[in-house]
This record gives sequence, C-alpha cells and structure tokens, in this order.
Amino acid sequence: MAKKCVHKGCGKTYENEDEECVYHPGPPVFHEGQKGWKCCKPRVLTFDEFLTIPPCTTGTHSDVDDTPAPEPTQAPDVPTNTQVDLGSLQESLPAPVPRLPAAQSTTPQLAASPKPPEESEDDDPSLEVKQGMTCRRRGCGQKSEGGDREGESCVHHPGAPIFHEGSKGWSCCKRRVLEFDQFMNIEGCKTKNRHLFVGSGKKGGEEKVETVRNDFYQTATSVIASLYLKKIDKDSAKVVFHADHVDLDLRTSDSKRYAAEFPLFASIKPEDSKYRILGTKLELTLVKADGAAWPVLRSDDKPTGEMIQVGRAGRV
Repeated sequence: MAKKCVHKGCGKTYENEDEECVYHPGPPVFHEGQKGWKCCKPRVLTFDEFLTIPPCTTGTHSDVDDTPAPEPTQAPDVPTNTQVDLGSLQESLPAPVPRLPAAQSTTPQLAASPKPPEESEDDDPSLEVKQGMTCRRRGCGQKSEGGDREGESCVHHPGAPIFHEGSKGWSCCKRRVLEFDQFMNIEGCKTKNRHLFVGSGKKGGEEKVETVRNDFYQTATSVIASLYLKKIDKDSAKVVFHADHVDLDLRTSDSKRYAAEFPLFASIKPEDSKYRILGTKLELTLVKADGAAWPVLRSDDKPTGEMIQVGRAGRV
C-alpha cells in the first residue's frame, strides 16, 4: 500500500520502506526576516527562496513525523509579594499635557488597507505544457499530467505569506496558525478553472532586459558571481559555460527575458562550473582555469583597483 512521506522537504509517495529519502530533519526557523531550517545553515529572505533550500539529510521514508519540536521558551521568574517603594515617583513625573479639542487632534489617521495583490495570469494556449510541470500558484502544487486539461481546478492563495509574532497565514484570507505544518496545509481561498504551469509567455509582448546588476567574490580556485533577476523560470532557463564566456537565456514568470553572451575576465573550466537559480538572482560558480585573481568579473569591465577575495590567493 502506497504511503506519503511526512519528512520536511520530501512529501513523496512510496511503497518501499527502504527507499532513499532526502529531507530536513530539523524544524523551520523564522527570525528577524530570515528564513531557513534549524538542521542546516542557509538563510534566505523570501518565502519562495525558503521553499527551494535543498534538503540536507539522507535517510529512509517515514509516515511518522519525527521532527523535533521547537525548544520552549521559559518565562523569567518574577518574585511575588514584592513591595516597591515608589518614593518620590509622583514628583518626578512630567506635568500632564493639556488635551487638545477634537478639531485640533494631532492623532494620525490610520492608513488605508493595502490593495490586495492582483490575480495571477493564465497560461498562454500557444505554449507547450510539459508533463511533470508544477503549478506556480501558491498553495496549489499540482503537477501537470499532460494531455487534455479539461476539468482542472486550481485552489490557491493569490496573496503573500505572513509571519507575525509566531502566527502564520496568508494575506488573502483570515486563518492564522502557529505551526509551520499547519501553515503549509492551509487550504487555498480562491479557485480557478485552470492551473498556471507556463504563464503568459509572449502575451502582450515580451520585455527584453538589456542588462542586469551583478557582483562577485572569489576564492583561490573559483569565482562566485550573482546576476540579479527576479522570478527566473527554472524550466526554461539556459546557462551554457564556455572557457571565456557564459551563454545566458533567462525568461521570467512576469514576461521578461535576458539573453546575452556574458564575457569573463579570465578562462574557466566549463565542465566543473555550475549554477543555481534563486528567487531574486542567478548564482554562478566559475572554476578558475589558472588560479589567478580576478580584479573584475567581465572582460569589458573597467578595473576599479579593488579586489574582493576570500581565502588564500593562487600563484600567478
């Protein structure tokens, strides 16, 4: 009988008890805007990036949740029956401020509630929907089975996730919960008759992005570069490494496209270089061919005289 794995980051259906499972053994951590898992080090700022943090532990599937509960916080001991001598506290208080008439009140008016986010677009009928694609709408997660799409029903959250003082929920509906598992299981509050697998594509014209902001740092053996472009579509992204440049063709879910030949300051090893796509950027790990330090990232960049490097520089 098929079972569903309850490990964080897995969620697969399995029949073999000994099948390999890659998951997060620790609970999620949300602290001062940062998001991550207690069992590993990556910390991100957006919820979409949090969902893409790769699992850090390999084991076997389980239908019993063995994630340790968050450590309870203990309230400080407050002594009882303690008398406090106020002394001359009344004398040290400032004089009361005279109350203004209602017409002259300086109390600021509450700001109007923010406008709810607009409903996401629909798939362009002219674009191919491949089998296995995941619906992009938050809270849905259904995968495409290919073929006829009649009878689809997409139950999702059009709003953004909200984490405030321990409570968790969505801006589009009122329900709030305390546990992360409960939050992930909050049923969508809006229904559309089609899933969103590929987006609008070139509908209404595809916006061409000429340049993207970039920065980098380096070690003795590699250069880690960040190209900042939000909402990159992982399924259609093309990144091809060459010895002296990188071919890029990046489409985004909001109908933007950045296609360019990215020239590099020095030679790299294409077979050892790699990339990963995050919520706000493309990160390139370029393995140096000769170990020399790079003063700039691109061959057409003007040297600034600064050099950002971590670790011991290689010999030239």
